[in-house]
Amino acid sequence: QCDLTGWWENELGSKMHVSEVDSQGNFSGEYHTAVSSAQKPIEPSPLLGSQHLDEDGQCTFGFTVNWKFSDSTAVFVGQCFAGESGEEVLQSTWLLREKVDSLPSDWKATR
Repeated sequence: QCDLTGWWENELGSKMHVSEVDSQGNFSGEYHTAVSSAQKPIEPSPLLGSQHLDEDGQCTFGFTVNWKFSDSTAVFVGQCFAGESGEEVLQSTWLLREKVDSLPSDWKATR
């Protein structure tokens, strides 16, 4: 069974901590990004998410991060896999939405 609880780190040095996954698959935690294009200092930011509680342990999950140091929000979706030596590996994709000043600027707000 994939257990998202605990600390995770990606290849860029960003870290996330998942406090606890409840019986429905909901979780909360904190994201510590190592990369940012924001002009303000990076701060840990809260995350909220949920996962499927699959019996085979290779669950899908998703979470939202409300960045505390910029006017943006990110969503992540992914799946947990068992690595070659038995460790859990998370593979995910993300979208980042930055605040823009007007509707005509909407085209450049999501990456």
